[in-house]
Amino acid sequence: MDAAQQEATARARELQRNWYGEPLGALFRKLIDDLGLNQARLAAVLGLSAPMLSQLMSGQRAKIGNPAVVQRVQLLQELAAQVADGSVSAAEATDRMDEIKKSQGGSVLNNTTHTTSSSGAPTVKRVVREIQSLLRSVAAAGDIIDAADSLAPSHPELAEFLRVYGAGRTSDAVAHYQSHQN
Repeated sequence: MDAAQQEATARARELQRNWYGEPLGALFRKLIDDLGLNQARLAAVLGLSAPMLSQLMSGQRAKIGNPAVVQRVQLLQELAAQVADGSVSAAEATDRMDEIKKSQGGSVLNNTTHTTSSSGAPTVKRVVREIQSLLRSVAAAGDIIDAADSLAPSHPELAEFLRVYGAGRTSDAVAHYQSHQN
């Protein structure tokens, strides 16, 4: 790989970190390990071709263009966490992956049925991730920060929202939300 290709790959991975919280190669490898998949099965569940998955993992491509695929990634991350904490068995996980594969996506903000509290309400983390996904699907973190800076003098609350939810880490946004509920 020549210097220009290395630079392009590094830039793509940085964009992925901004948009998805980490490079997609690391994110997808975690899903593969946690759910006992191979790349071909992961690609099939997500609704991507195997070459597209490989390009995203290697940093040859930066962005997942289909919001339904982004939503499936989020659902798989939640499933992996449930498998890790023992609340979902391996057999149940296989069935759930088949359901995820069939999901059509839709509005990122309306599909909150998979992670809910005991009251049936979406969890804070799920809502925060959906807001982040929506914002990051239209702009990179740097662009969101620039927009926040422009809005800060006249709309400080909106600027703070954009910084925390649009360009921040999920854990920081959840903590921000919880601190404002007290």
